[in-house]
Amino acid sequence: MESSFHSLSLQEHPQYKEFLARTPQIASDYSFGNLWAWREIYGLQWACDGELVWIRQTQPHHVYWAPVGPWHQVDWSGRLRELARENPSLTRIPEDLATIWQTVPGVNLEPDPDHWDYIYSVPELTQLKGNKFHKKKNLLRQFHRNYQWEYVPLDLSRIEQALTLQTEWCLWRDCEDSATLEMENQAILATLRDWQRLEDVFGGGLIVDGNMAAYTIADPLDEETLVIHFEKACPTFKGIYQAINQIFLEREGFAYTFVNREQDLGDPGLRQAKQSYNPVSYLKKYSGSLTG
Repeated sequence: MESSFHSLSLQEHPQYKEFLARTPQIASDYSFGNLWAWREIYGLQWACDGELVWIRQTQPHHVYWAPVGPWHQVDWSGRLRELARENPSLTRIPEDLATIWQTVPGVNLEPDPDHWDYIYSVPELTQLKGNKFHKKKNLLRQFHRNYQWEYVPLDLSRIEQALTLQTEWCLWRDCEDSATLEMENQAILATLRDWQRLEDVFGGGLIVDGNMAAYTIADPLDEETLVIHFEKACPTFKGIYQAINQIFLEREGFAYTFVNREQDLGDPGLRQAKQSYNPVSYLKKYSGSLTG
């Protein structure tokens, strides 16, 4: 399989979607939109063996992600024995696959909470009912009261505005001084620049005073779940993050039951922010190694 790995391509997206649709548990990492955004930063490659699409990261070091496909129909002892010759590191392994793999000798996996996806109820984040959402709803009301705004779908005509906001956001946050923020910025730019070619990725923005003041980029994971990849806003507008979160789901997410807002990567501030929206569950992931 080593010789089969190659760079991701848009031409293979339809085939990948077929395998993804047959995957029992889909983490945010495995949406094509996420893979495409981070492909150059992580040096992502994939290989299809007929039953599964295998994914590996080559930057800053080699590590295998979970394969995509019908996990319960695979003879894992044979497949993992072949892979074990490389003694690979493993990461972003969804809990259901980790449970299967832990019955196979040589697989060593531990929970990796920094990579757990936060799962929320779309109706809850749209309606913001009850005391647990009191602060969010109050900030949303302040935004509505204080600003004249317009919601717009993030179509091709709005990409330049989103790019301008992203550039300004990076100046506010000093992205150049943070390796994490700079990598995220590169992933966002890759997505926006290829917007017309990414058929499943969509988004929305808020226009205030003629300029884009917030945007969201999303992707469907399955029929029930939407994943939010990126969400940025101008911090000078009080309540704008609460606004883009609620308004985008109200306008674009009503057909979904759940929204996956990805992981916190162990960042305390990001963890607090994600927990403040009251997740209904977590999609747990594991990391570890495979030895021969």
